[in-house]
Amino acid sequence: MEIPGLVEITTYDELRDVVPDPLPAAIAKERTELHDLDIQWLGASPFCLIATSDADGNCDVSPKGDPAGFAKVLDRTTIVIPDRAGNRRVDGFTNILSNPHIGLIFIIPGRQDTLRINGRARILREAPFFDDMIVKGNRPQLALLVEIEQIFHHCSKSFLRSQLWKPETWNPDAMPRRAVISQTFERQNDDLAELDEYYGRRYEESIYKVKY
Repeated sequence: MEIPGLVEITTYDELRDVVPDPLPAAIAKERTELHDLDIQWLGASPFCLIATSDADGNCDVSPKGDPAGFAKVLDRTTIVIPDRAGNRRVDGFTNILSNPHIGLIFIIPGRQDTLRINGRARILREAPFFDDMIVKGNRPQLALLVEIEQIFHHCSKSFLRSQLWKPETWNPDAMPRRAVISQTFERQNDDLAELDEYYGRRYEESIYKVKY
């Protein structure tokens, strides 16, 4: 796409002309093992974002959520994230089969800072600790084992700029409800009233009852 007046950065030196070298503290905070505070953070986090890419660099980011502490700590360099039934696309898992590198951001609602973990992932079909990840009778059929290579806490600037946790800024009605979006893109032949019912209370009550 041609954009008049566009000035592109194509080298590292050009990038550093705009963004100076990081402060020593930003470099020093990077670690390779979980600290007790990291373990405490994982125990309080109910939500994370998982970034992957395939061997050709095609990327995917997938949200994962469960009760707080859903990411199980095996040791100081290894965590496991249970998988629950979803849309069955398995985009992230497919990427990991060809490229095990993974990036994670763990979020605690109301906190402006985040915990970031980068490493290498493996897809597990069974393990002794699957029984420890049962929620409401749902035992995961798959889990993601992550061997940590890099870990650090990230500052709060993006959350402050976005005012993400300030309820007075929330506007869920800025977009049509989920049933309308679903009918527009993937369920064109379904009745809207039935979709409203599907994505209502029944949907929330069933999230741990369904399997793949």
